[in-house]
Amino acid sequence: MSLIKSISGIRGTIGGKPGDGLSPVDIVKFTYAYCATLPSRKAKPQGRKYKIVVGKDARLSGEMVENLVVGTLMACGVDVVKIGFASTPTTEMAVTFAGADGGIILTASHNPRQWNALKLLNDRGEFLTAEQGQAILELAETEDFDFAEVDSLGKVSEHDYTDEHLDAILTLRAVDTEAIRSAGFKVVLDAINSVGGIIMPRLLERLGVECVKLNCEPTGDFAHNPEPLPANLKDLCTAVVEEHADLGISVDPDVDRLAFICEDGEPFVEEYTLVSVASYLFERAADIAKAQGLPLEKVTYPFMPVSCSNLSSSRALRDETEKFGGTYFAAAVGEVNVTTKMHEMNALIGGEGNGGVIYPALHSGRDAMVGVALFLSNLAHKRMKVSELKKTYPEYHIAKNKIELSDKGLIDRILEAMKKAYASEEVNCIDGVKISFESERKWVHLRRSNTEPIIRIYSEAPTMGEAEALAGEVIALANKIIKG
Repeated sequence: MSLIKSISGIRGTIGGKPGDGLSPVDIVKFTYAYCATLPSRKAKPQGRKYKIVVGKDARLSGEMVENLVVGTLMACGVDVVKIGFASTPTTEMAVTFAGADGGIILTASHNPRQWNALKLLNDRGEFLTAEQGQAILELAETEDFDFAEVDSLGKVSEHDYTDEHLDAILTLRAVDTEAIRSAGFKVVLDAINSVGGIIMPRLLERLGVECVKLNCEPTGDFAHNPEPLPANLKDLCTAVVEEHADLGISVDPDVDRLAFICEDGEPFVEEYTLVSVASYLFERAADIAKAQGLPLEKVTYPFMPVSCSNLSSSRALRDETEKFGGTYFAAAVGEVNVTTKMHEMNALIGGEGNGGVIYPALHSGRDAMVGVALFLSNLAHKRMKVSELKKTYPEYHIAKNKIELSDKGLIDRILEAMKKAYASEEVNCIDGVKISFESERKWVHLRRSNTEPIIRIYSEAPTMGEAEALAGEVIALANKIIKG
């Protein structure tokens, strides 16, 4: 059994003793702490109770976890808006649609079927800050509970916000619904038997796209490992070729991550989901700026011509951003860190190399639906095959390695040694150590795991051989330190 408590929420395997797995006791403790700390995040609304949105993906434990969370919220004197099966981005947007004071998403994202989690939102539908999350963790551990009396219990209402979410996407200026409809696209969708099987076909239907459904029944009984990586998408790759489709679309169980398959059955590569969407937005803005004789920032207003991703994401985003006159900024790994940087820079687009697209013109959270709408808009304008589109972007390859340690104390020594060994290169220390070799267009990023005594090592270069060689170089240096 596993239970992981972090500043972003609580996740674990269902069953077991309290503290070992995600037990009912743990769910109640954490939900209570979220409610009890509401006043520190937002003053109580005049004339009404606090109101919290609760949405869930389709995993098998969803109903059980939902009942416990909703019951605990009511017991805390908080009104609840149950939105049922909903993607993570739909739940995030529902917070603002409902005028709520926060939200709880019941999803373990790409984790296997035995996992579930509580992900916590503020009144803007965004994830809590590290400080706010830490306050919840500390209060939950005290078990100092004080529930509402019978006349002060919260009430429950229900509403499905799927259509409101889709309406908001289809009215975005950068989403060219007419061009997509005219293109007559055919796609194969793998929704991993979760909520993507509900919302994605509705989006594609409204865009006039023919959709061949694969694993679209929201049973929660995942047909394969739910992380949208090439090794897990072989059936989708085969189906795209057999169906003579223009592309394949894969989403994870809560639909905040997105991966594409080319028409020839080859992966578009998850890292390039964000790259392609950002390239479309910057190229579109640059074309308008040139045609109208305007500076780029006038076209992207109210946002700046800026993109953001985390330190472990592909350099291709930076290349494509700068190609069209924009500016790129990096953030520490983690969605909340990326969105914080995006707010700071008022970025046009951002996200993570795991297929997470964040488009602030819609909302500040990873959203596979808006990613699909923007990608198809680009494809319709370019009038080329997906495999041809991929070739228009800079080619990079990422190698992922790790060093397992018996002594956590070695981690800081290794990171310090890397900074000294590569002091002549560009070194970024906002999240571990990232060393960039600009003239060779490659980098290596070492960062500690939050849950295990390991150092994760991501490296990127124009070829996989170069990426692996760079990783091997830093691993060899780390091993010298380990051996003393």
